[in-house]
Amino acid sequence: MVGRRCATRPMLERARQVLGLEAEAILAMAARLDQRFPEAVERLHACRGRVVVSGIGKSGMIGRKIAATLASTGAPALFLHPAEGSHGDLGMVTRADVVVLISNSGETWEVLGLLPVFKRLGVPLIAMTGRMDSTLARMSDVVLDIGVSREACPMGLAPTSSTTAALAMGDALAVCLLEKRHFSPEQFAFLHPGGSLGRRLLVRVSDRMHTGAKIPCVKEADTVRDALFEMTAKRLGMTGVLDEAGRLTGVITDGDLRRLLEREEDLLKRVAGEVMTRNPKVIAGDALAAEAARVMETAKITGLFVVTPERIPEGVIHLHDLLEAGLM
Repeated sequence: MVGRRCATRPMLERARQVLGLEAEAILAMAARLDQRFPEAVERLHACRGRVVVSGIGKSGMIGRKIAATLASTGAPALFLHPAEGSHGDLGMVTRADVVVLISNSGETWEVLGLLPVFKRLGVPLIAMTGRMDSTLARMSDVVLDIGVSREACPMGLAPTSSTTAALAMGDALAVCLLEKRHFSPEQFAFLHPGGSLGRRLLVRVSDRMHTGAKIPCVKEADTVRDALFEMTAKRLGMTGVLDEAGRLTGVITDGDLRRLLEREEDLLKRVAGEVMTRNPKVIAGDALAAEAARVMETAKITGLFVVTPERIPEGVIHLHDLLEAGLM
């Protein structure tokens, strides 16, 4: 065991060195940011078509992620493979688009080969390159410096620090752009309906609540026996207690009944209004189901009545309903 720990120390140190080098590259890039960055964001914000991201090799992989991030945060975007672009896929690019080209050297011939077409279309060109004196930099409208002093690769060959820097620059563009567009969490959820975040931000209480005859309710003057029968029939572990106007004034839970039975022999003959918990936690139907989950977790309860502003019950939402929806 001691020998194994000794053997892992150089590996851990090397890993820390790699992470440190890549972190340093990002911080150095951040320090170099100048007016060209907000100009790039303005160009993207003014785009009336799509953001077309292109690059090849490792830069292409980073480009795919940047395009995906832009698209998922409300900026229509696509990735154009430079080689496929020169064989017909340039037809995807329109005059309303903005093009982002990624090349660490700025001399990647597959990327440079697309420039004449982009120039004829008159689309704005944003370059992300590690060489500010490169052909790509000279031919672009806005140039973002993603250069690094050294790669994390010990041979200085494999794109490591440079691809991390490019990825971070793409994230910075996407975040600044979404803030400029006032992109909301609800809009984000709309574009991510299949994920847990989409469920948390799209599902409303009214989508999951029990309604109509499934709502357990008794009147204040009804007996606790009546309340017990209602709870048993509706199987939600609780019942609401209503006044003569139909407003929710309290609740009785199965836990309440168990605790009361321990000290009251004639409990079932008492009336609901005497034993109910007054002013229970409630929620509105248009509230997010995630908010109902938060209220339940905070109050340590398993159900909420859904009421109108006048406290008229519209439904009941139970912990199990939120679990089934993947919200807890």
